[in-house]
Amino acid sequence: MNILLVGSGGREHALAWKIAASPLTSRLVMAPGNPGMAALGELRAIKPTDVPALVDLAREIAADLVVIGPEVTVEAGLADALNQAAIPCFGPVAQAGQLESSKAFTKAFTDRHGLPTSAYAVCDTADQAKAALAGFQPPYVIKADGLAAGKGVVIAEDLATAHAAIDDALGGRFGAAGARVVIEEFLQGEIGSLFALCDGKDSIVFGEAQDHKRAYDGELGPNTGGMGTYSPAPVFTPELIEQTRVRLAERAFAGIAAEGAPYKGVLFVELMATADGPKLVEFNTRFGDPECQVLMLRLESDLVPYLRACANGTLATLPEPKWRDEAAICVVLAADGYPDSPLGGSIIRGAEQDFGEHVVVFHAGTSRDPDGTLRAAGGRVLNVCARGATLQEARDRAYAAIDRIDWPGGFHRTDIGWRALGAR
Repeated sequence: MNILLVGSGGREHALAWKIAASPLTSRLVMAPGNPGMAALGELRAIKPTDVPALVDLAREIAADLVVIGPEVTVEAGLADALNQAAIPCFGPVAQAGQLESSKAFTKAFTDRHGLPTSAYAVCDTADQAKAALAGFQPPYVIKADGLAAGKGVVIAEDLATAHAAIDDALGGRFGAAGARVVIEEFLQGEIGSLFALCDGKDSIVFGEAQDHKRAYDGELGPNTGGMGTYSPAPVFTPELIEQTRVRLAERAFAGIAAEGAPYKGVLFVELMATADGPKLVEFNTRFGDPECQVLMLRLESDLVPYLRACANGTLATLPEPKWRDEAAICVVLAADGYPDSPLGGSIIRGAEQDFGEHVVVFHAGTSRDPDGTLRAAGGRVLNVCARGATLQEARDRAYAAIDRIDWPGGFHRTDIGWRALGAR
C-alpha cells in the first residue's frame, strides 16, 4: 500500500513508526513530517491545513490510504475532499469533527443523544459568562469553544481567577477559538482516555491511557496539551471500559451518523470516572497526543489493517486487536516557557542515540540544521517512551534515557505515572 500520513507531531511520529513496520506498507509519505520521521519514509513540505495540495499529493503517489493525524486537518475538511476524490481516508469529515472543534456543539450533542456529561453554559460575552458562574460551584471550569492545542482550559479555584480566564479567552488569546466560552461543572473522580475506532457503522474499543495535563510535578501549573501518559491505567476496569463503550463511544457514533456524518476514524473519549459512572469531559476526533505514543508501543497487532478497515467500512471483518502484556509510558520534554511562550532554537544533543530495544524517542517539535544539529522548534519537543514488564520498569527506563539527553533548554515532569504507582 502507498500511504500518506498528514501531520508533524509526536502522535504522527508514533503512527509513522507503526505504519512503517507493517508488511502492508510499500511507500510511506508524510506531510509535512518532522526530522525524526525522515528515517521512516518521504517528507513533503505541505501544511496539514492545505487541503488542495494534500489531495494533489495523494493523487501523485497513488495513495491507497490517507491517514489524518491532527485535529486541524479534520477541521479543514481533508476527509471531505478525499471522499469526493474517491481516495480512502482514515479520519472523520468536518461535520463529525465538530465533536472536537466546537465544545459548544458537543455539549448540545450530548443533550440530543443522551450522553452523560457535566452541567454547562455556553456564553458569547464576558458579562454573560461571568453572570453564568453564579450557577456553578468552585472550582470553575472555563473552556475556549474551539481548537486551542490543548491549552484552552482553565480550572479556576475562585471567582477572580475565573473572571480573568473569561476575559483572557474572549479577549483574543486563542483567536477565533475563543469567540465563545463554555463553563462547565467541575467533575469529581479520576480522569482517563479511551479510544474507539469506527468505520461508519461498526466500532471497536482501541486502547486506553491516562494523561497528565498540568505542566509541573504534583499536578501544578497551567493546563497543557499533555506532559506524559501511561497505559494500561488501573482506572480502566473492565466495567468502566464497557460503560464507556456503551454510554459514550457507541452513542456518539450512532448520534453523529443520525445527523448525517457517519464517523470513520478514531474517537478519543476523555472521561471522568465518577461515582455515577463515566461522564464525558470532551471528545477528540483523532488519536491523542501523547496518548497515541503509548498505544503504539503496546499494540502488538499490525496497525494498518485497522486504519484501512475504518476507511473502507470493513472493521467488522477484523479480529480484536492484540496488545502487549506490558506497560508503556511517555514523558514529554517541553521547551522552557511552555505552554505560554516556549523558547525555540535551543540545541538538543543525544536524543537520537540507541537507548535499547525498550525505549523509543519520538520527535514532537524539532528542526534540523543543514549540518545535522537538532534544535527545539515547538512547545512539546520530544517524547521519551518506554515499555516494561511493569509500569515501574517502563518508567525507570524512560527516565534513565532522559538522563542521557543533553538539552538545557527544556524541562519535564518527574512524576509521570504517579496515580498508578501510588506516589509522586
